[in-house]
Amino acid sequence: MTGQLRLDDHLQRYSETAPHALAVAAAVDAIAAAAIEIADLIGTGDIADASGLTTGRNSDGDLQCNLDVQADAILRRYLGKLPIAALASEEMREPQLGDRDAKICVAFDPLDGSSNIDINMTVGTIFSILPAPDDLALAFHQRGSAQLAAGFVTYGPQTSLVLTLGDGVDIFTYDRRSAGFRLVRSAVQISEACDEFAINGSNRRHWDPPVRAFVDECLAGVDGPANHDFNMRWIGSLVAEAYRILTRGGVFLYPSDARPGYGDGRLRLTYEAHPMAMIIEQAGGSASTGRERILELSAESLHQRVPLIMGSSNAVQRVAELHCDPLLVASVSAPLFARRGFFRL
Repeated sequence: MTGQLRLDDHLQRYSETAPHALAVAAAVDAIAAAAIEIADLIGTGDIADASGLTTGRNSDGDLQCNLDVQADAILRRYLGKLPIAALASEEMREPQLGDRDAKICVAFDPLDGSSNIDINMTVGTIFSILPAPDDLALAFHQRGSAQLAAGFVTYGPQTSLVLTLGDGVDIFTYDRRSAGFRLVRSAVQISEACDEFAINGSNRRHWDPPVRAFVDECLAGVDGPANHDFNMRWIGSLVAEAYRILTRGGVFLYPSDARPGYGDGRLRLTYEAHPMAMIIEQAGGSASTGRERILELSAESLHQRVPLIMGSSNAVQRVAELHCDPLLVASVSAPLFARRGFFRL
């Protein structure tokens, strides 16, 4: 069925499985339709003023480009046609309450990685679908494990939708000939072998010792405790990093560090870390802050930030071990760089 099954057929089958399923399917269908419009807009670039030009800052203080605003408006227009109890977006200061009788709430990052637009790099949309609680003030304060569905869209060489409805992960790619998404990979599983790690190495001096120790192990390769050579990657686009992990394994680290504003991590729990954690776990991987499982966390505020370490379970578990054992950390880092002379400590 791969390549033949359409997203709308997949959603139709799912919509008959549970009381909330029809509402979830409708929301995913709306997001997919919005994604097609966003992909077309991004594809025109400066021709349609769809650039990464910074226009200001959003409500949480991050730089905002014109495409962030346009993508947010497109998603809200499509989702606004549905009975949804509450909407939340990175570009909104507070959640937008809707139909109090609706079964679901939706949170989204309309354009992840938008700072990379001007260099023509893959960006995307991330979304999380939650059950509507009796008290809508608590809509986006639920644990990540409460999510009914999660996914993300990549706008790159292909426009692809990565989706979990709580029973595995499937990847659909937009087929321009038929103007619809088609299944290209089903029941995706993350490789247990971890050959790649992704982190912004320029921040090494700011990292906590456990993170530095893990990266040192990776850099030591066959000469270190991992006894294995790694490649290092860093795209700076969460959707692109996640897609790579789903397709060929590895681990991604965006830890907290000592820089001002980074002490609690940088990614948003509700509409970035939660949906990514659900997707990664549904594909057999793990997602953690280094100390806690991401899906066990609940947000105290809509734009709460957290560290995120996700990918192949063995690698994520190793980072957690290092966070729990200072003696283990002390045995790792210094010898590598003192011996090889990459950095002087």
